[in-house]
Amino acid sequence: MTDHAHDHIDDHDRGLQHDLQVMAAQMQRRRLLGWLATGGSAALLAACGGGGSSSSTTSSTASTTSTTTTTTTTTTTSSGSCVADPTETNGPYPSDGSNTVNGVVSNILTQSGVVRSDIRSSFGSSTTTAPGILVTLTLTLVNTNNGCAPLSGYAIYLWHCNRSGEYSLYSSAIQNENYLRGVQVTDSSGKVTFVTIFPACYDGRWPHMHFEVYPSLATATSYANRALVSQLAMPTDICNTVFATTGYSASVTNFAKVSLSTDGIFGDNTSAQIAAMTPSFSGSTSAGYTATATIGLAV
Repeated sequence: MTDHAHDHIDDHDRGLQHDLQVMAAQMQRRRLLGWLATGGSAALLAACGGGGSSSSTTSSTASTTSTTTTTTTTTTTSSGSCVADPTETNGPYPSDGSNTVNGVVSNILTQSGVVRSDIRSSFGSSTTTAPGILVTLTLTLVNTNNGCAPLSGYAIYLWHCNRSGEYSLYSSAIQNENYLRGVQVTDSSGKVTFVTIFPACYDGRWPHMHFEVYPSLATATSYANRALVSQLAMPTDICNTVFATTGYSASVTNFAKVSLSTDGIFGDNTSAQIAAMTPSFSGSTSAGYTATATIGLAV
């Protein structure tokens, strides 16, 4: 297992050809379903799985050592309707019970303490906090079969890499950490809020976050129960601003080598879909960012 996770690696080692075949089939279904769009400050949230394809990501962070104060806001347009997000694979580092680390099944969803809003620190035997630019991310879950009505009582599991491009519980340097992973339950408005950091750009992937949606907290104990798995893509302008701050230096080179069109996961989307996947951000690297996105689920 390398220190820098690559989401395009299949977690059952069935190879790139298998992944491409799966992604091609899913893309056909996505075209039939359409794409999620939101208005105002909300943004489209595409499916989020470790190694899956399309996804929308919202994240931002404030580094205590950064002196940058640039304020950047990214918004998206709305088509006036919402559609179901496509399902993708969860990638090699989900810790949802679908794979193993050193021969042992990795499943953070069964651990006491995983239900939390602030996911910057580990819980349990370690309390290490992942450094990085602060992001307060609010996700809204809606029912595409009922006029985009909010879905309450659903559980959303969010996870992503740290500012060095490593995944807790998997990457060798941080296998004893479980930060940047957490579960929240949607309220009466279908909303959950996570406090986290902006993820790095590691070699071969566009910066992103992963998520899984479960019908309830009781069912959020194994990937087998999930209703949706997808990813969120980080917006270009925010990436450029964040990666210029302390601790993200490796991301500068990696980000220069990748684009949304060449990314192995997001690259199968049209330019219009990619634009819709960009979430709404506001804030600065010194104060931290707030971000919003909407997830469409057909119930």
